[in-house]
Amino acid sequence: MGAMFLSVFATFSAFTQSEKIDEDALFIRKIHDIALTNSQCYDWLRHLTKEVGHRLSASPQAAAAVEFTRQMLDTLGLDSVWLQPCRVPHWIRGEKEIVRISQSVMGTVELHSLALGNAIGTGERGIAAPVVEVKTFEELEKLGPASVKGKIVFFNRPFDPTKINTFEAYGGAVEQRAWGASEAAKYGAIGVLVRSMASGLDDVPHTGGLAYRDGIEKIPAVAISTNDAELLSSLLQQGEVKVFMRTLCQQFEDEPSYSVVGEIKGSEKPEEIILVGGHLDSWDVGEGAHDDGAGCVQSMGVLQLLKRLNYQPRRTIRCVLFMNEENGLMGGKTYGEEAKRKGEFHLAAIESDRGGFTPRGFTVDGEADVFALRFPAMQPWSDLLEPYGLRIKKGGGGADISPLKSQQALLIGYEPDPQRYFDYHHTHADVFETVNKRELELGTAAITSLVFLIDKYGLEGDGNKN
Repeated sequence: MGAMFLSVFATFSAFTQSEKIDEDALFIRKIHDIALTNSQCYDWLRHLTKEVGHRLSASPQAAAAVEFTRQMLDTLGLDSVWLQPCRVPHWIRGEKEIVRISQSVMGTVELHSLALGNAIGTGERGIAAPVVEVKTFEELEKLGPASVKGKIVFFNRPFDPTKINTFEAYGGAVEQRAWGASEAAKYGAIGVLVRSMASGLDDVPHTGGLAYRDGIEKIPAVAISTNDAELLSSLLQQGEVKVFMRTLCQQFEDEPSYSVVGEIKGSEKPEEIILVGGHLDSWDVGEGAHDDGAGCVQSMGVLQLLKRLNYQPRRTIRCVLFMNEENGLMGGKTYGEEAKRKGEFHLAAIESDRGGFTPRGFTVDGEADVFALRFPAMQPWSDLLEPYGLRIKKGGGGADISPLKSQQALLIGYEPDPQRYFDYHHTHADVFETVNKRELELGTAAITSLVFLIDKYGLEGDGNKN
């Protein structure tokens, strides 16, 4: 009798489990159907890029983006929509940069250039000096003041082309942009040129943020295109090269701004927050379509899809459009501080900040104990996500949500195909026309699907149990 009972129970449990999986698969199918036929993401992105434009922190366009997205969230029938104040850097580029090879075996050559964000300017008269090339900070240290003082340091470390994921290649090169100016200034350099953070060879310069180290003189810093970096390196091998630089960047006092927040309150565990977000600001070139207009409208789209499906979440689903990721991270830092002050608990935080390309899956990070507990809980969902080409693997979360890591949140980065992202990242080319509508909508559906599974099952133990 006991054996028969166990057999019947096992059969019933297997049937129930199968029924649950079929039910989940059907709902995820509905998410994708609505995302591909009845989503406003693409229209929102069109307005954000074409009507608002680039959205550098403290600019009028950033303020317009705050108001537009707040109004759009207000139309979705959410439980709450609000603005979270933060103070952000106010940096302006000024007149178009001039960077010119003024002496070389080729004579005079104009270079495609963009000043790096937060950099000081050269002043009206500009600066001119011989150039010294390095690929690493170690090479710079070996040269020392004797070879660097009074010169312009050229950091020319390219992306590693053997990295299949271009974000890994970016991570291996970006320190020269972030810290190169201060490292060069330690040895007496008067300016810095940096090879653009790009995976290909072209004439498009890429801007991006730098940070000056305390106690070290600030010097001007400019990125040049990868083609021009190749040319400059070649000319340096043939003899002395002098470069003239003129930039009129200015840094002003910090200004008040806002991150935009909207949420659907959970019906059973409202104290457990599942965050989805992107960053609302962009650089002052291009339109910030992939970086990160796409992530913002996808995050808004998650709430829109759930409302259109009449889905009542068990946990609180919160959309956060962070301000100032590009040159200060003040929206993310302020959000983390406020969450800690209020004692809020984020079960998971998902950021979309890798472009609006074809979905590939999600990368997951967290404190060791958090990751060990919650990451395995996601593995049973693989069969549900695989038909959409989605994988869940270990990796980075996102810059804006990183302050939540120490607060026991599981950090999740939405991962689209990475191969084209660094053709557009931080450039004039990052415009609305480069975003494919279907790819954008598939990304919204992918994020919504993961939010649904986390909300339904939580992140402890068996991922198919409540």
